Amino acid sequence: MDFSLIGAAIGESLTPASFIGIGGGVLLGYMIGVIPGLSRSVAISIAIPMTFYMTPYIAISFLIGLSKGTAAGSAVSAILLNAPGEASSAATALDGYPLAKSGKPKTALQIGLLASVIGDILATIILIFVAIPFARVALMFGPYEMAAILAFALVFIAGLSSGSLFKGLAAGGLGIFLGSIGLDNQTGLPRLTFGFVELMDGMPLIAVAIGTLALSEMFVQAEKLRHQRETMAVKLENRPDDRITWPLFRRILPTILRGTGVGTLVGALPGLGPSVGSFMSYGLAQKASRTPEKFGKGEPAGIAASESADNAVIPAALIPLFGLGIPGNVSAALLIGAFAIHGITVGPLLLRDEPELLYSIFAGMILASVIMLVLGWYGLKVFAQITRVPPHVVIPIVVFFCLAGMLLQGYGTFGLVILIGFAVLGYLM
Repeated sequence: MDFSLIGAAIGESLTPASFIGIGGGVLLGYMIGVIPGLSRSVAISIAIPMTFYMTPYIAISFLIGLSKGTAAGSAVSAILLNAPGEASSAATALDGYPLAKSGKPKTALQIGLLASVIGDILATIILIFVAIPFARVALMFGPYEMAAILAFALVFIAGLSSGSLFKGLAAGGLGIFLGSIGLDNQTGLPRLTFGFVELMDGMPLIAVAIGTLALSEMFVQAEKLRHQRETMAVKLENRPDDRITWPLFRRILPTILRGTGVGTLVGALPGLGPSVGSFMSYGLAQKASRTPEKFGKGEPAGIAASESADNAVIPAALIPLFGLGIPGNVSAALLIGAFAIHGITVGPLLLRDEPELLYSIFAGMILASVIMLVLGWYGLKVFAQITRVPPHVVIPIVVFFCLAGMLLQGYGTFGLVILIGFAVLGYLM
């Protein structure tokens, strides 16, 4: 490990621009995460166009901070509303909401926050020590090894996808087809462009991402409005007994460490995702508990298990991304588009060509975790109020940012057609 690069990375992460970019990402992530139905993939999709004019380091750190903030914010709505911001926080709601209803909402939120931050920091440290040697080994791979790894990743993801195996393989095949569009790297001739000049550089990645992940999700949320009933959030009150105590923290710390290990393992395997990690950690915590009957009734260890694993998945999903160029989950896949915007090839080549950037991203991830702790601890009441924003207000705002982000890329009407087309495809899938 190059200590000169580590020193330079720490210096880069402590600049005012870094604090503003990373802090802004975490804050925006919190504000999005507390709104039920807005997942971290939706947040990253609509935020990628905001990074066009940022430096590569600030852009990637901003998006990673956004992902971390969204994951932590999702627990707020899960605990106070029993309506998780995304599916991975559903396990948090099993014990978080009953504990909040029993008169200890602040305790539940503080447990979730501390578990999130500890799991996130420990998984980031594991990422730093694993991804770099992993990338060095991958640099020795030839075309045969890389082809075998990519084929394995496709089959692995297809096997783990919801629904039938055929559906997963078909989605992977569609992705390969879309990736083949554009100028051939060897001959320089157009391939599958069908006469559209706009496709010479390939299918607009941002349009595909925003359409299939963000805009299609808004279609789903709009459809749910007809059947949803308004849920009253649990109010935060200044009660002296409503806070986490040192004995309680010591009791749940082993659960947090176990959840971190589960989340790291799940995140490093392509295709599993944070939902698998959080529910697996929750199940293990219940089996290891001396009082498993308390789970589902406001058990603090249930919150700690779910949140530590959920947030550990975020850094762990970058291990295969930085090591092999294969994303661990959807959020990591979206970062490939962010790297591409800035002309950077993600994967083992990042260590060889941009080592300063890679180490700076690692330092920025640690900084994002610290900012997440500060914002989450002192901003609980503010974020709790955001949970009251009705969906019929949120959906038009997100749709506006989806369309505006696409227009910022300069694709015009063609980009909007691609965006809407993939939004419909994502909705049908």
